[in-house]
Amino acid sequence: MANKADNNSFSSLRFRIHEIIFEADTPFGKIFDIVLITSIVLSVILVMLDSVRSIRQQFGEQLYLAEWFFTIVFTIEYVLRLYSIGNRLKYATSFFGVVDLLAILPTYLSLLIAGSQYFMVVRLLRILRIFRVLKLANYVGESALLAEALMASRRKIFIFLLTVLILVTLLGSLMYLVEGDQNGFSSIPKSIYWAIVTITTVGYGDLAPSTDLGKAIASVIMIMGYSIIAIPTGIVTVEFANAFKKNISTQVCLHCNSEGHDEDAKYCKFCGSEINPKI
Repeated sequence: MANKADNNSFSSLRFRIHEIIFEADTPFGKIFDIVLITSIVLSVILVMLDSVRSIRQQFGEQLYLAEWFFTIVFTIEYVLRLYSIGNRLKYATSFFGVVDLLAILPTYLSLLIAGSQYFMVVRLLRILRIFRVLKLANYVGESALLAEALMASRRKIFIFLLTVLILVTLLGSLMYLVEGDQNGFSSIPKSIYWAIVTITTVGYGDLAPSTDLGKAIASVIMIMGYSIIAIPTGIVTVEFANAFKKNISTQVCLHCNSEGHDEDAKYCKFCGSEINPKI
């Protein structure tokens, strides 16, 4: 009875706005997602272009106006999200709620910071706008499945990373003994850095073994690197395949903004409210 009373507290307008903004199965929801994704991509591109001095000098005013246009668009979106959701505080403090706020906050803060002595701070605020690209993750259908796969494999990945950490520590210490300070391996931390760069197949080339034994050890580490890189990929792939087998809908709870419900679910498994109330 309590859940039904809560559902009735939502006006028809709030429910429709929630359906458009948070749902991806409805026609208007799909249009909203496409428009918002396009806006995010364009705003990020504008931030990148604004960082190029020649473009900023030539089109600075146009970029400034475009920045404010997208800021207003994202502000309206953020306000509508808060208006249509049941638990506003939970959404505002969630990952995507914070990202939505960061997408608009730097532009408004730049109005409050004036003076040439604060130029670097303003530039920093402008750079923060690039984090709007994080908003894209909220509109990728498989993002929830990927997050579930990462959570399911976190222990295996942690053990894997711990094993690699132990391995590079041993190999780095060994290379320190073999090569020594005369060949650039002046400390164990520096040697461990070389082992990490080598085992990940990055190979900056700023540090290289000179002795025959050191080159032999390096060759073994390089070969090990190929197999080590494949392990976490395989772990996440298996968990992702297991998560993909589940039939999960894109519906978002009207009250607590939780996702990951089964397609045939009628009630939220997190708060118990009716997912799609009749209004």
